[in-house]
Amino acid sequence: MILFRDIEKFEIPDRLPVLPLRDVVLFPYVVMPLLIGRPGSLAAIEAAEREGDEYVLLVAQRSAETSDPAPADLYRTGTVARVSQLSKLQGGTIRVLLESIARVRVTRFAHAQDYLRASLVPAPWSTDDAESREREAVLSRQVLSSFEEYVSLHRRIPQEVVVVAQAAQSEERMACVVSAHLAVRHEVRQRLLEAPQLADLLSGVRDALATEIDLLGLERKIDDDVRGSMFRNQREFYLQEQLKAIHRELGQEDADDLDELQEAIASAQFPDPVRARADRELRKLRRTSPISPEATVGRNYLDWLVALPWAKRTDDVLDVAHARRVLDEDHYGLEDIKDRILDYIAVLGLVGRLDGPILCLVGPPGVGKTSLGKSIARALGRRFVRMSLGGVRDEAEIRGHRRTYIGAMPGRIVQAMRRAETVNPVLLLDEVDKLGHDWRGDPSAALLEVLDPEQNRAFSDHYLEVDYDLSHVLFLTTANSLAAIPDPLRDRMEILRLAGYLDHEKQAIARNFLIPRQLERHGVPPASVQFEADAVPAIVREYTREAGVRELERRIARVARKLARARSESASVAPPAGTTPPGATTAVVRAADLRTLLGVAPFDPDEKTRDDRVGVANGLAYTAAGGEILEIEVGAAPGRGRLQLTGTLGDVMKESASAALSYLRGRARLLGLDADFHRTRDVHVHIPAGATPKDGPSAGIAIAAAMASALSGVPIRGNVAMTGEITLRGRVLGIGGLKEKSVAALRSGIHEVLIPEANLREIDELPEDVRSRVRFHVVTTMDDVLRLALVTPATHAGVTVTPELTAH
Repeated sequence: MILFRDIEKFEIPDRLPVLPLRDVVLFPYVVMPLLIGRPGSLAAIEAAEREGDEYVLLVAQRSAETSDPAPADLYRTGTVARVSQLSKLQGGTIRVLLESIARVRVTRFAHAQDYLRASLVPAPWSTDDAESREREAVLSRQVLSSFEEYVSLHRRIPQEVVVVAQAAQSEERMACVVSAHLAVRHEVRQRLLEAPQLADLLSGVRDALATEIDLLGLERKIDDDVRGSMFRNQREFYLQEQLKAIHRELGQEDADDLDELQEAIASAQFPDPVRARADRELRKLRRTSPISPEATVGRNYLDWLVALPWAKRTDDVLDVAHARRVLDEDHYGLEDIKDRILDYIAVLGLVGRLDGPILCLVGPPGVGKTSLGKSIARALGRRFVRMSLGGVRDEAEIRGHRRTYIGAMPGRIVQAMRRAETVNPVLLLDEVDKLGHDWRGDPSAALLEVLDPEQNRAFSDHYLEVDYDLSHVLFLTTANSLAAIPDPLRDRMEILRLAGYLDHEKQAIARNFLIPRQLERHGVPPASVQFEADAVPAIVREYTREAGVRELERRIARVARKLARARSESASVAPPAGTTPPGATTAVVRAADLRTLLGVAPFDPDEKTRDDRVGVANGLAYTAAGGEILEIEVGAAPGRGRLQLTGTLGDVMKESASAALSYLRGRARLLGLDADFHRTRDVHVHIPAGATPKDGPSAGIAIAAAMASALSGVPIRGNVAMTGEITLRGRVLGIGGLKEKSVAALRSGIHEVLIPEANLREIDELPEDVRSRVRFHVVTTMDDVLRLALVTPATHAGVTVTPELTAH
């Protein structure tokens, strides 16, 4: 194979060893040193030495991360180079000086012993005609001009390179020299090497130079701006010093802004330690240069001290009747919560000073915990400030950062007090159960001081470094579940539970609060819309299934949008079903038209059958979203006594299933079961829905009853729900969340509930509607449970089980 370089002629073998290059593309006419250490590359150099001609093929890798490239990892266009010098270094590395000769294209790669060999064909840059040569001459001039500007902007390329490029004997040599010195990615250099014609190569080099010149010009501009800014800062400092000297001569040394700050400090109602600290910081600020970073830190600190309320307070409205009226206007029901607030207001009116209690409102989402805080503030005539704690993981979010850190600020508590502008606001700490903790600290531990009436009168923020009195604040916290709140923090709060709303309560809330509010928000006068008597109950039963009323409000908002659309449409367009034409005085919303207004109902009030079934028991669960009915299914089949548990069950629930099975094994003869059923029958316990995690011990008696039904073939009453923890001896232990569970049972149409004897004292605390419509049956052992839950008469432990339910 014959290759030409200008007037030089080289005879090259058709097959050469391949030397892969990482992040390097070598152009013809270029001499470059390389360090070689990879085994394949060393073998290629050794093969070139053995063959005597010392020629190798240089091709770039597609990815520099590939340590042992295969043919697919290499480009097909490269250059033939001659090994001019070779020296071995320590560690087996070789330093070679390579002289690039001409461009070639690879037709085929082949594997040798430890390296690659390639079959080559020449690939010179072609020039088609005289017009192309004229275009090449014009492009070469543009490239030279741009290259001179590029080198003048680039700090790492010596000016001698421009001389070499200008002295090139041909446009091809000049283009290769310029391309070799372009500081661009190797993919761009490879595209230049693969240019089909010389004009394409020159055009690509010109475009790359234009892009790099723009970037270098921008870098140069940024450097000049930085130097100019430094000069301006020095100039301003010099002028500031001169201005200080002039003020000293005129007896006006203090600047006006510092005088204003001093007046603000003097008029602030600081405690004595805080006033002493503020005066000391002000004296330090006067001695600090205005352009010093310390001046900004000191000024921000004093601004925070002045902005905080230290003695300003609002007068409490201590009228109990007024407070009752405000609470009833904003919320329906919630009598226990309202009574507690009214007690606080009554005591405050008698004693005049009462350290703020810490009330924790616990309930499912959407029952009005946050809005209740606003109503309490309105009833007391206090400012209301809300602070969300969901997702807070850094202890400094509560206590603030020390002033040694750049951008330090007080914690959220102090920021909330600044927003409140009084010392006695109602401060709502929302989602206290969503606090996190990691290596940056535990925010819940920082709240221990905030929520302790004995400590928060001297709350210490890291930024302020002075005590701040929080004892006048009425703290309210909200949570969906107490399980995630640490015990020390829970001990500092008074727990007030908000159970889910019953259907009649939701209907009253919808008529009195949600419907008027959503109609006004959507521009529809409430007096112009009439909901028929059965429309709201239908929305509650068929379009919502929740403990709160958020989804109910969203459904009502959708109806309001339809009504607003009907009013805005022209008289010729038919309005949505269930509404009257825009010109009518009253729009009527009917239950029969809810499908058109709200779409297909997602819930069927009768979707859960209450038929008596074998192996199916209704359990009661308490979740962060309120109470729920939990269907527990048990199947028994011939097998080897294996117990299978499905439905994403937690460890505690799995242990309850094991305890229930052990109880049935111990009572097998008395329950009429085969004494060896644990060896001959497989028991499968499943609790839908399978994708929802479930845990807790309160489903123990329901699992045991379902197992007994499945093994004996006796159905369980479908209109009975049960809750309680089971022991190995069959005793039924107490559970939590009875209020939420009983509300869920009534909401689901179940009117018979089995509860442990330990929870009997809680029945009087249940809502009146629940106590009047649900029959509670107290059980102490599993014998009581089976006697009340199973359908057909049977004998258990010498006691006849009858279908009659005995209420306690």
